[in-house]
Parts: sequence; structure tokens; C-alpha cells
Amino acid sequence: MTASHASLRKLGSSDLEVFPLALGGNVFGWTADEETSFAVLDAYTAAGGNFVDTADVYSAWAEGNKGGESETILGKWLKARGNRSDVIVATKVSQHPEYQGLSAANIKAGADASLRRLGTDYIDLYYTHFDKPEVPVEEIIGALDDLVKAGKVRHIGASNITAERLEASLDFSDREGLARYVALQPHYNLVSRDTYEGPLQDLAAREGLAAIPYYALASGFLTGKYRPGATVDSARAGSAAKHLGTERGQKVLTALDAVAAAHEAPVATVALAWLAAQPTIAAPIASARTVDQLPALLGVADLRLTDDELKTLTEASA
Repeated sequence: MTASHASLRKLGSSDLEVFPLALGGNVFGWTADEETSFAVLDAYTAAGGNFVDTADVYSAWAEGNKGGESETILGKWLKARGNRSDVIVATKVSQHPEYQGLSAANIKAGADASLRRLGTDYIDLYYTHFDKPEVPVEEIIGALDDLVKAGKVRHIGASNITAERLEASLDFSDREGLARYVALQPHYNLVSRDTYEGPLQDLAAREGLAAIPYYALASGFLTGKYRPGATVDSARAGSAAKHLGTERGQKVLTALDAVAAAHEAPVATVALAWLAAQPTIAAPIASARTVDQLPALLGVADLRLTDDELKTLTEASA
């Protein structure tokens, strides 16, 4: 299965064109070892994928890890395949144990550390991972602009930020003629809509920002694997299973099952297709810890839901 150029989506006001599924790199060096990670990356790019999302902190939470494992594996793969110019690499700063926060000095040091691990001299999309309200937006944007001017970063984005801070950042960029956020990475999916819909989504639409939602499959819940009485072997089973006990979770699964049956498509593909059809969304993020998990994610590039199907899912998730 290969994606045509037509399936690529423009990333906000940037010159980047991305595949409608961003491959999550959080599993590289955590639940997927180097060999498996290479296989997943190979299969994703073979299907037309070109957008990989990682962060400097991935996966510091895993026993024996110190952060940077995901970037290191991705960097080794890019070098081995010689395909750096074909892959849009997104990474993030603020959470790595050695590079905490969003001071100007930390943003720049964190970027240099990411570049070393990735084995590249530029990052396509560099996010502030978690906003730090104690740091003035002027300092954050100033540091990010310096990285863009130095050629180390092509475009900048923000993740986990309030509408107020995002607006202040955009206003400062416009006023001073500095690098401007082109993308936003919110927590957003069928069972978590208020984490994005409302002021943040409205602002993104007004300002032409592309949204790249994380937890697109609610830690696996929206794959349909989690059912009453089912046991799932996953590092994220606990966070996924919590949706099972909610009325919304049950309604969403019922609606997903019906739409999936109509298309003879996996439940995960339908959940991603709903997300991809929402205003401002350029590409949901989802990760695969095995090659077998990839087809259900890649299917979002080809699945078009009808207006009625989108409405059914939207109402079930209200």
C-alpha cells in the first residue's frame, strides 16, 4: 500500500507537506527495541509515510533509560537509510531530565543535544513540549527564532499550551517579525474532546495553525482491543482501560464498531479518520510497537467517512 502525493497535507502556513498519520516515536527504545523500531520505520515510509514525531525525553520513564533513546534510534535509522531529506522530523524540548524548562539557554542546549542524537544538522519541526508559564513568551520565542535563524530548526510548534499563552506568543512573533508557531500538538481524540475543542481550536483555525493531536487512540482504547473481560498485554493498558467504565467510552465503541463494519475497516482506522476530518487537524499521531500494528494506522490515508458517519461518532462522543 503506497500513498500518493495527493494524500499529503500542508502543515499550516509552513512549506511542509505531511502524510496524514504522524508516526509516534515514543515507543522507540521503550516497548520497541532498535531492530523492531527500524522495521516499523521502514514499513511506515514504504507506505508513503514521511512524518515522525519524537521528543528529547522519550523514554526517560522506562527503567534503565535516561531520555533521548527514541531520538538516538531514529538518528541511527536515518543514517542507515540515507533518507534524512525525505523524512519530516518533529521533536520537542522542556522535559528531558538534563534539559528541563523553557529558558532561552535550555531551549538552545536542548536543541543541540537533540541534533547530536538525531545525527542531523536541522530539525524540521521543533515543539515546546510543555509550556512553562513562569517563562515570558518573549524569551521562548526569541530563543526559538535564534534557532531558526541559525538554520538548526525549520519551523516551530507548541504542545500542551493554553489558548491565552499561544495567542500571546503569536502576537509577539507578529509584532517583532520573529519565527511564528505553525503547529500545535494538543491532547485530542474521540473520548477527550474538551482538551482541544473550544478556545484553543478556535485560535488555531483563526491563525492558520495545523494541529497534530497526540493520544489520538486514547492510549489504545480506540483500537477496540479493550473490551469488558478482555486482558491486553500493553504498557499502557491501565490508562486505556479506564475509558471502558464510562458511558461515553461504551457509546463511542458501539459507534466505532458500526462504522468499522460498514467499511470493513479496523476500529483504529475509523477513530483516526474521525480525528483527521476535524477542523485544523493535519495529522493525528499514533505509534506502533510492532509492524503488525501499522496497517490499521496507515489506513487513515485512504478512509473517507461520510457526513452521517462523522455525525454519528461526534454525537456518541459528546
